[in-house]
Amino acid sequence: MVKHKESVEKRVVLRGIDPVMFFGPQDANLRLLESELNAQLIARGHELILKGDGESVDHAERVLSELIYLANRNGRLLPQDIELVTQLNHGAGADNDAAPSAESVIVYTKKGVVKPRTEGQEAYVACARQNDIVFAIGPAGTGKTFLAVALAVAALRDKVVERLILCRPAVEAGESLGFLPGDFREKVDPYLRPLYDALHDMIPGDKLKRLIETRVVEIVPLAYMRGRTLNNCFVILDEAQNSTSAQMKMFLTRLGVNSKSIITGDITQLDLPDKTVSGLVQIQTILKGIDGIGFVYLSDRDVLRHQLVRQIIKAYEKLAQK
Repeated sequence: MVKHKESVEKRVVLRGIDPVMFFGPQDANLRLLESELNAQLIARGHELILKGDGESVDHAERVLSELIYLANRNGRLLPQDIELVTQLNHGAGADNDAAPSAESVIVYTKKGVVKPRTEGQEAYVACARQNDIVFAIGPAGTGKTFLAVALAVAALRDKVVERLILCRPAVEAGESLGFLPGDFREKVDPYLRPLYDALHDMIPGDKLKRLIETRVVEIVPLAYMRGRTLNNCFVILDEAQNSTSAQMKMFLTRLGVNSKSIITGDITQLDLPDKTVSGLVQIQTILKGIDGIGFVYLSDRDVLRHQLVRQIIKAYEKLAQK
């Protein structure tokens, strides 16, 4: 007696891709894919529904993940790309390391993909996708800022929001702003430079310049947020451990309709004056348990910088415990 394979269904999201480009003129790429794969492909906007037996659907998912990667990297998808990738991935046992899973990727860049790379980072990204306000707390090197910027860029790309606003408190770390050369903008720019650097990694220079000139993307000191109402925005507050209680309240109450926010910080590195309460430290008890607000705690296990950074963090943690 012949056993019939059970039919399964999976969905693949075309992240950051124009479906018309991916499917080809009059869906030519889609038809070619179906002829090369043992699975049914159904287009639904920015999604592809895969139907067939489990083995065939898994194979089709692998092929699509690599094609999505190629389309994002090259800006186009050609019939010869489809033929080559399907040949290289022939058989259900094909190596799945050729391209990252499309579902795990936040954004594609010229340097590669941005995606969570540790369990803590995966929890961070999942929390950010489920909540409108997320607090990411952890030591240096855990990707708090970089992933926040990636999620914001993805939201702008997918038209979930209309603007990105990134800010930091301009708080001295053992130095005085008054003794730095230049006008106020020149003095605070070094505090905002990490945000510029993260954006430059994900958005081509000319395009980023246009977005900043048209104020689609704003990078500003925290003090500039006062009095604003931010609708249809993705707002990031970085280095939030250096915000006061009043500044944190001011920032959080700026959010308007259809806005999301990620607040990042390291509560072990406070540069506030003595006896000043950190807004990030305090907020953990104030907002705990509210639906739509998530807290994620990263640790030295999520550090992706030089291997010695993890050891440095552990050493300082031991010192603090004495």
